[in-house]
Amino acid sequence: MTDRAAESSSRTDRTVDESGTNGTGLAWFLSRRYLASRKKGQFLSFITWIALGGVTVGVTALIVVLGVMNGMQEELRGKILDSTPHVLLLERGQALRMNDWQRVRREASEHENVRAATPFILSKVAISRAEGYAQAGDLWGVSPDLDPAEASTEMEARVAEQLAALDETQSGLPPLVLGSHLASRMMIFPGDTVRIIPFESVRRSSFGTYLPSIRLFEVTGTFTTGLYDYDAQNMYARLADLQQMLGIREADQVSGISIQIDDPWRANEIGPRIRDAIEGPYEVRTWIDTHQSLFAALQLEKLALGVILFLIVLVAAFNIVSTLVMVVVDRTSEIGILKSMGMTDGQVLRVFILQGMAIGALGTALGTALGLFFSWLLDRFEIIRIPPDVYFIDRLPVSTNPSDVLIIIGGSLLIALVATIYPALQASRLQPVEAIRHD
Repeated sequence: MTDRAAESSSRTDRTVDESGTNGTGLAWFLSRRYLASRKKGQFLSFITWIALGGVTVGVTALIVVLGVMNGMQEELRGKILDSTPHVLLLERGQALRMNDWQRVRREASEHENVRAATPFILSKVAISRAEGYAQAGDLWGVSPDLDPAEASTEMEARVAEQLAALDETQSGLPPLVLGSHLASRMMIFPGDTVRIIPFESVRRSSFGTYLPSIRLFEVTGTFTTGLYDYDAQNMYARLADLQQMLGIREADQVSGISIQIDDPWRANEIGPRIRDAIEGPYEVRTWIDTHQSLFAALQLEKLALGVILFLIVLVAAFNIVSTLVMVVVDRTSEIGILKSMGMTDGQVLRVFILQGMAIGALGTALGTALGLFFSWLLDRFEIIRIPPDVYFIDRLPVSTNPSDVLIIIGGSLLIALVATIYPALQASRLQPVEAIRHD
């Protein structure tokens, strides 16, 4: 028996005598001893630090990245809901116009889940300055007499207030409000006169050619939603002015009814109920349907990044396996002595499982703390700025979901537990005589 084995036997005897049992207390004592470095003054061995660091980095990266993906989804949803009605009620037909919209609006407003219902006109148009350059965009018509509390979106309420504040423009032309990026791109400022050419009101002349109708507007202001696509193509004008431009003023037609409901996440459920409660050939289009591809892409990206980063935790698990295997090889003689003194296979198994779980638990705790700290830091100080024309938003938002954190913690601990099984079984199967002869 070597001096090191004898020393180990002596220390084990003392520990057994002090604890009075060969159970969990002894297993935990041996686990801590095997995790530590042989050199005095070093709390953990170098390879233990490597395994611990792998788990910590993996958990930190997972929490931060999933928090960023959640933050981007929530930020986009908030900006979209600020500018997009929850439900659009439209009338089927070739003209894509709603005739009896007063009745439809009244019946829609009576639905229990509806907070607000307002008429709107949406037309695809081209906007140009005197120089002749034209830019396509979406022109929305809103009522300036609209009560902000009854608006279907926050943007509609703000624009309605802007339009209502004008008695007359300086030029006497109808007022127009532009998205900030659209105005900046075309170098248009409040007070400028622009041409609006609606694509749907092209008329055939007596010579057989098709001529668009052109209407002059005066730009009275701009708006910013924070969504680049909206700010680069949306415009707002008074409902009556658009009816006049499109030739539907006498018939008093609109494009449809925009509806705000009490729970936007149930739009696909509530929208059909509203349609079924109103008599007529109507259909609904929800904000979820309109932006389904965008959120599906974000969800897929979140899943893909989560899987990729979870591989870091798996790599850390291999570090745990290698750490325990090296400990088993290094402590073979000591394990043989312990088993010759009466330590069972189950107790040896418990020693190495506790050792691996200690690495996993400590790494997970450190990684969770660092992940939450970095997430708070990124969200609080807006450290990372991003181009809004590419990502729709101008900063990197972070929203930590408690359920995601719990899943990460549980997955990390489970992987650490699985990683301990093989080396722990190898240690428990060592025969005392062969193990003592190892050195």
